Amino acid sequence: MGAVCTLSHETGAARIHLTYDPSKPLYTLAITRKDAPWQEASWFAMAFRGARDLTISTERHALSENGQTLNVTDRGFGNVLNGLEFGQTATAFTDTQRVDIPLDGAAPEVRKFRDCAGAALS
Repeated sequence: MGAVCTLSHETGAARIHLTYDPSKPLYTLAITRKDAPWQEASWFAMAFRGARDLTISTERHALSENGQTLNVTDRGFGNVLNGLEFGQTATAFTDTQRVDIPLDGAAPEVRKFRDCAGAALS
């Protein structure tokens, strides 16, 4: 198995951290708010705007102990990676909160992450 692959981006509002752990194999998305913690919500969604508009959602998310970080894990993250690579903006949101994420310059970094994850599977 290969090394854990990571991709991070920081904005004025949040820190976004994506990992792929080939030993599990599992992808994890962590969005840490810089202001108020995430509030409990029954669902979490991300909307990607740009060349390929896409909105995805899940009820399988969890908050960190202090609520600052929202985590989503899954065995496949193709839609998330496509949204990050081909979108111009992303919005992470629940029914009461949102974080806007500009995606300028994200595409080359997402391709590096995909290459790492692909190599880890080999």
